[in-house]
Amino acid sequence: MATSLPALPNSRTEPDGSAVIRVLSYNIRSLRDDTDALARVIKACAPDLVLLQEAPRFFRWRKKLTRLARAADLVLLSGGGTAAGPALLCSLRATVERTEDVLLPLTPGRHRRGIAAAVVRIGGARLGVLSTHLSLDADERHEQAGLFLKHLAALGVTHAVAGGDLNERPGGRTFRRLGDGLRDCWTAEPWGGEYTFPATAPDRRIDAVFVTEGVEVLGCGVPSGLPGVAEDDLRAATDHLPVLTALRVPATA
Repeated sequence: MATSLPALPNSRTEPDGSAVIRVLSYNIRSLRDDTDALARVIKACAPDLVLLQEAPRFFRWRKKLTRLARAADLVLLSGGGTAAGPALLCSLRATVERTEDVLLPLTPGRHRRGIAAAVVRIGGARLGVLSTHLSLDADERHEQAGLFLKHLAALGVTHAVAGGDLNERPGGRTFRRLGDGLRDCWTAEPWGGEYTFPATAPDRRIDAVFVTEGVEVLGCGVPSGLPGVAEDDLRAATDHLPVLTALRVPATA
């Protein structure tokens, strides 16, 4: 991966109340790898919002997530065990309006899937936030994408950012289904690396961040060359690479 990326914009609130924010989507493999490296990567990305997948969901899962958040100078917003893996972290810049953890229908013999969702205010902007991890089975994955879009619509927000581990490459029917209702941030404004899996030798993009119309994408991709984090940290932290996105969210009228 390249090490001389142009810097993404820093988080700020514009004079008109619109918010420039950083959003990170990251599959953390239940914290089974190098958690110190993981915390360094997250902290170096300086996110306002973090969309996690495969967060701990069993014994003392909340304590483990809280420790990770604290190490990255963030707080636990929602999800984890109560959403079957997806979780949200946020900086103190976010004011939380409400949170929702959703369990998707369970197919016997397969992993439970869910959605971690919230509505937050940052600066003068009001934003829906959703994280999910879709099925390995193509038909189930496609159905879950429809439920994901339905839940996003039910949040009742004008602007939203949504993402996660889709377990599918661009061009697949589930990826296309999400792209029909939302904008794929990498396609809108590519920045950094494209491929997210596997972390040791990435050759496919199966993790993505999407936004609703009206949200400006300032850059999106796999970060590298970040101050305070070595390339080895990206490989040691988990089996996926993170997707970092900078957005400008209009102020809420």
